[in-house]
Amino acid sequence: MRVLLVEDDPALGGAVREHIASLGYGVDLAPTLEEAEAALGMVGYEMLILDLGLPDGDGLDLLRRQRRAGAELGVIIVTAVDQIARRIEGLNSGADDYIVKPFDLDELTARIASVLRRYSGNPNPLARIGEVEVDIARRILRRGEARVDLTAREWAVLERLLRHPGAIVGKPEIEDSLYAFGAEIESNAVEVYISRLRKKLGHGAIATVRGAGYRVEP
Repeated sequence: MRVLLVEDDPALGGAVREHIASLGYGVDLAPTLEEAEAALGMVGYEMLILDLGLPDGDGLDLLRRQRRAGAELGVIIVTAVDQIARRIEGLNSGADDYIVKPFDLDELTARIASVLRRYSGNPNPLARIGEVEVDIARRILRRGEARVDLTAREWAVLERLLRHPGAIVGKPEIEDSLYAFGAEIESNAVEVYISRLRKKLGHGAIATVRGAGYRVEP
């Protein structure tokens, strides 16, 4: 998943970006509406985490423009303003969720997972791949009674494949969801993560579609 974080507070923005990156996702930080709009015009983000009180305007104006343009990304508003009227305005403008500062980073993680499940068309946080049960919300994977541990990047790749079960996901899509602007990407990074997942899930869990990408058949 590729996330755009729009936050002008350097300390909070840095902490949230580091936390999201620790989950294995690609995350870019924009401190102004102008920079956010430019980034949204260049990258196909799947999640927008949006502060409202920004140096060059109201985050809701950006949200409304994105929704009018048909943008289908998940949006979580993060703001210090805890007013019912403001929450309603944000939700009516196209936000999927609303979280008030200060907040726990684990709560933000849970809200991100919830919004992503809605956009995948599958609100169920549980999936099954062969003999393996995947709890997407809690990031727990079990084969029978045994727990299987995945790294953050392995989880991110698996979640990307599970977002639309049976659909082909191309290598560029996986790379784009994992890495932020300016990050160095090794040419075989995706193949490495797919190989590791196959060892942990079973070699038949992820199919290679020659010349197109990868597919999970849960």
